[in-house]
Amino acid sequence: MTQRFLSAGLGLARHIDRGTSLLGRAVAWLTLLMVLLTCAVVLLRYGFSIGATATQEVILYAHSLVFLGAAAWALQRDAHVRVDIFYRRMGNRGKALIDLLGSLLFLLPMCLFLAWNCWDYVAMSWQRQERSADAGGLAWVYVHKSFILLLVASLLLQGLAQVLKTLAVLGGVSSTHLPTSHEEHL
Repeated sequence: MTQRFLSAGLGLARHIDRGTSLLGRAVAWLTLLMVLLTCAVVLLRYGFSIGATATQEVILYAHSLVFLGAAAWALQRDAHVRVDIFYRRMGNRGKALIDLLGSLLFLLPMCLFLAWNCWDYVAMSWQRQERSADAGGLAWVYVHKSFILLLVASLLLQGLAQVLKTLAVLGGVSSTHLPTSHEEHL
């Protein structure tokens, strides 16, 4: 692999990282919305004996977006779960090799498998314009199910960025593929 190809790949990876970070930061703010809406639902139910089915479903949708939308951000920030028996003792090249193999053998195939298996599920929901089964619920269940595709797309892109960054480390263009700091503020 040429230095030029690896440098171009790093540029693409940086753009993907920016998009992933933007998505992750945006959905992280939904946790504040979830807290506020949950307080409102509790107040309405126990203070005024009023049900709020649609609001409860908005909380559910926000919860889904937080986890499915921020998964790639966790991967980008190296905040994902890893069986860390040997990894922490390795140097940057060893870590890059482990992460490259993990991405190629596990992450990307899992994303493709998930995309293949959920596409019809989401498409059928859109075709039917699926609505909530609860009285007073939201009419956008098909949008909610589409969040699975957001997970797949964001993880595929971040997996590609991970592969490009690890190849740059293995090719000697970059010293590390890992973020410089795990401390990031919203």
